[in-house]
Parts: sequence; C-alpha cells; structure tokens
Amino acid sequence: MIECLFLQPFLLAADPGLSGALGQILFIFVPLFGIWYFLVIRPQSQQRRKLQDMLANLKTGDRVTTSGGIYGTIVGFRNEMVQLQIASQVRVDLARSAITGVVTGDAGDPAKQESGPKGKK
Repeated sequence: MIECLFLQPFLLAADPGLSGALGQILFIFVPLFGIWYFLVIRPQSQQRRKLQDMLANLKTGDRVTTSGGIYGTIVGFRNEMVQLQIASQVRVDLARSAITGVVTGDAGDPAKQESGPKGKK
C-alpha cells in the first residue's frame, strides 16, 4: 500500500503527449545539425586535411610562408623542426606546424619584384 502512494505520482507524471514534443524537437534539430555539418564541420576538416598533406610533402628548397608572415626557403629538417633561410646568412628554426603555405612563383619574394617608377607623378 505504501508503494502505491509513491508510484502513483510518477505514473501520473508520464504524459503521453511527450512523444509528440520529442518529435518536434528532433524535427528542428536534425536539419540544424545537417546545416551545421555542411557549413562548418566538413569544410574545416577538409582544410585541416589539406594543410596536413601540405606539411607532410614539404621538401628542401620549397619557398614557404609562416603563420607570422615570414617568407623563406626551407634548407633543412630536424624532427618536427624546419630550418628556414629568410635572408642571406640568416636561418631560423621553426616548428613545422608554423608553416601555413607554400609560395609558388615570385609572388612572395619582395626582392625580385619590380617597383614602379619612382619620383614620377
């Protein structure tokens, strides 16, 4: 008899209309998760995969840019360190993860770029 007094309020609290509310919540959150996946998660994982492939395929002589905006040429590797030559007789050791991109052509070499005519207006 005492058990009936404690179980009865719990049985009455179970509302049969909760399954409809659960369906409405799922109806809202499943499309939201799908949109979030295709707009945020998937592109970010593809970008991370591309960066990891680029870091794995680095070789001596590649012209790269770092996360700090420094351009240089790779002259050596040691474990997770990369030795970068940023000027004549100037070499810097960097973490491999600090490299953000490989520069193609002369776009990243300011010394080789020609500036326009000076002094003419």
